[in-house]
Amino acid sequence: MPQRRVITGRSQEPRQRFAEELRLLRIEKKVSLRHLGERLGWDWSLFGKMEKGHTIGSPEVVEALGQYYDSPLLLALWELAAADKTQFKEQYRRYMALEAEALSLWHFAPSVVPGLLQVPAYARELLAAGGLKGRELDQQVEARIGRRDLLDGEDAPPFRSILSETVLRTPLRDGAEWRNQLKHLVEVMQCPNVTIQVLTNNVGLHGLMNATVMFLRLADGRTVAYTEDGYRGQLITENASVEALQRAYDAMRDLALSPAESRNFVLALLEEAPCDPSI
Repeated sequence: MPQRRVITGRSQEPRQRFAEELRLLRIEKKVSLRHLGERLGWDWSLFGKMEKGHTIGSPEVVEALGQYYDSPLLLALWELAAADKTQFKEQYRRYMALEAEALSLWHFAPSVVPGLLQVPAYARELLAAGGLKGRELDQQVEARIGRRDLLDGEDAPPFRSILSETVLRTPLRDGAEWRNQLKHLVEVMQCPNVTIQVLTNNVGLHGLMNATVMFLRLADGRTVAYTEDGYRGQLITENASVEALQRAYDAMRDLALSPAESRNFVLALLEEAPCDPSI
């Protein structure tokens, strides 16, 4: 197949193309970022970050920009940028393609809140602790938060997550943001397709002490597993290995608090979490 010719000379990468389009539209309109912010009611620095590719913004922001610039295709470009898998690190992309097709998901978190349940501040502090900064940090935070859409809507797959008590007793540096994270967990626990259980520390040792694990049940009847430590992830498709992990998961689930008990556990931690005195 012959290579596709680049006609315009502009980027073929969706996020960068979206950023380029924003900048060109503003230049054609002959307005400053500050004027744009005043006109549309958002902080003008947001538009600067969008034009540099640090963030793609929310659909509400993009819709307002599309109306202002009279550019009906701008929202379509945003949708392509939001769906672009190249925003994620290489080792996650195969897993994410399967995750998007999964009929159900089971997860265990030994040390940190799972990505599908993180609020932006939690994702930012965690990713920054891993060495990300600047533009790359902004992009990875936005990409991670965008994945939460997987659990929304009528067709969202069933999702079960077992959280080690350690996860819930390792707060963010910002107390207010930690309360927001706990509140988000409580809210998500009420979603009909989400089940969250807490594995308290007093249950002792179990078979999944050292690794995050996610099981994906696929449309063809197979179940695959993805395991991850602090440095690398591994997609496991071999039946015997997946079954061994599932047996360890099932044994651990038998030790966890019920969903109702788990919600009460998180609510108790929320009550104990320090409040911002200014609130």
